[in-house]
Amino acid sequence: MPAILGRKLGMTSAFDDKGRQVPVTVIEAGPCQVLQVKTPAADGYAAVQLGFAEKPARVTTRPLAGHFKKSGATPKRFVREYRTGDASRYQPGQAVTVAEFEGVPLVDVIGVTKGRGFAGVMKRHRFGGQPASHGTERKHRSSGSIGEGAGIPGRAVRRGKRMAGHMGRERRTAERLKVLKIDAEANLLVVRGSVPGPNGGYVMVRGARKAGPPKA
Repeated sequence: MPAILGRKLGMTSAFDDKGRQVPVTVIEAGPCQVLQVKTPAADGYAAVQLGFAEKPARVTTRPLAGHFKKSGATPKRFVREYRTGDASRYQPGQAVTVAEFEGVPLVDVIGVTKGRGFAGVMKRHRFGGQPASHGTERKHRSSGSIGEGAGIPGRAVRRGKRMAGHMGRERRTAERLKVLKIDAEANLLVVRGSVPGPNGGYVMVRGARKAGPPKA
């Protein structure tokens, strides 16, 4: 199953094979370098570690600089690994390009969603809020009561209660997105639908792990 690291460039629209206008996301996919190949004998599992986007050596810590030097790669900003059943076809320092996705119909795109800061229950959990009349004063967007009644089952607030708090900045996976175009010369991958994160955010693209029709 192929995998590659990249950067979300943005969204636009395109026409599919039926002439319908559909939303698409353009991803700068690679080129990446293989930083480490993990094997069951040495590490307990098989995986490939990839690096993407050049990073100045002057802002690279010594431990990381030694790690990059060991594989013969230059310092990278975005480093991730993915598990694979067969890591023998990879070698440290090897280049990985978007051309590996030729013939792959569906992909999963993993990214970090946009951070929304501290949000209330209406924005974070889509609560309806308090009534707009009947004595409600400056409490329209509050959550209301959060405790139990009559002391049963004996705790003030249940664990997992939906309340105000930090929103966004979470790892999410957009599954089974249809691959519309691959431009190996420009290192571009065009998929149908949206992917997590802001424009310019780093993402990981892999072949779809679940069977089924495209989600978008």
